[in-house]
Amino acid sequence: MIDISISEVGKYENEKVCIKGWLYNQRSSGKIKFMIIRDGTGFLQGTLVKSEMEEKYFDMLDDLNYESSIIVEGEIKSEKRAPSGYEMLVKTIQVVHNAEKDYPISLKKHGVGFLMNYRHLWMRTQRQNAILRIRTEIVKIIHNFLNQKGFCLVESPILTPAACEGTTTLFETDYFGDKAYLTQSGQLYNEASAMAFGKVYCFGPTFRAEKSKTRRHLMEFWMVEPEAAYFDFQDNNKLQEEMIVAIAKHVLEHCPLELKILERDTSMLENIQAPFPYLSYDDAIKVIQKKGSDTQWGDDLSGEDETIISGQYKKPVFIHHFPTKCKAFYMKPDPERPETVLGADLIAPEGFGEIIGGGQRIDDYKLIKERIKEFNLPEDDYQWYIDLRKYGSVPHSGFGLGIERTVAWICNLPHIRETIPFPRMLNKIYP
Repeated sequence: MIDISISEVGKYENEKVCIKGWLYNQRSSGKIKFMIIRDGTGFLQGTLVKSEMEEKYFDMLDDLNYESSIIVEGEIKSEKRAPSGYEMLVKTIQVVHNAEKDYPISLKKHGVGFLMNYRHLWMRTQRQNAILRIRTEIVKIIHNFLNQKGFCLVESPILTPAACEGTTTLFETDYFGDKAYLTQSGQLYNEASAMAFGKVYCFGPTFRAEKSKTRRHLMEFWMVEPEAAYFDFQDNNKLQEEMIVAIAKHVLEHCPLELKILERDTSMLENIQAPFPYLSYDDAIKVIQKKGSDTQWGDDLSGEDETIISGQYKKPVFIHHFPTKCKAFYMKPDPERPETVLGADLIAPEGFGEIIGGGQRIDDYKLIKERIKEFNLPEDDYQWYIDLRKYGSVPHSGFGLGIERTVAWICNLPHIRETIPFPRMLNKIYP
């Protein structure tokens, strides 16, 4: 008898195997009973036929509660009606732990507020399992993609002495008598790493104390942030485009069952092919104003504005050349139009808004000092960052891709809270 995981049952058709997992659901039909077993890698139907097994195991199922941990032995059979195409003809059941009867999450519908309080259990359901498995595959392909492109993983610190993108949305903490902050982005440190390694990326949690309750915002989220020396604005956009195409292709190839569980229209993901369309900020303002937006030239785009724009395309779209005054201090002005920057936001289709922000960085020593002063940032805190423009400065660019927003788009989820194991939202930090 061989131990296997549910994800690999297709390799063991007509073989006797052992699966260690939990009882997800059960139902009875006279002399035949059905159970759904989950083991963390997937869900599998188990069929119990009274005439084909010992009666004690057949009767045992009636005494098991939802989420009881069990070890099940049986034979794998092809079953076209099953989501995975297979089922197990159960022979024996060993109970590791019979769960309490009051398991709070039944298979009936529950409100999201209720489910969020039981997030530690909600993750066990088929839908949540599918979402977080797709997240795993997205993270996997990002690492693989960047490694193949010659990028070196160099971690950036989570505790920082200064802000990256403004001081109004920082989580402050005491650092042995000094002020420190949870990072908003690893980008500034990435720029230092890029001057040492050429092509780098960091991948980790970031924090924004933004008092927002929209479906796109979390207080703690994960970003991948590539940065490269001798990379210009166009190089940067091309890398983003290639990465997004790779993500969509990988999920389609490796997560068909998960996409089916989520009832995702895969034709929308099949549209994600290069090249992506470009829309200037100037033209974007015209588009959204025609649709009734009050946003004026010089303002950053709101989530509603991004939704309007994304509704015009079946692919992600680059919105480029934002006004200098509405972007971060490090964004390089376009030499031919200095009131705009060599930066772009990548907007996902289907109303999911910005998933990437990026652009070329200022590489001029004098200009970066002027911008730091203009933004009222303490120069002493940024002296190390200024040094990068003193010692071997080169054109360089990078971007940040939000994992949760990308997962929400790929899975077509109504809210970002389902895209991370334990979401941190405004006034919500339990469990």
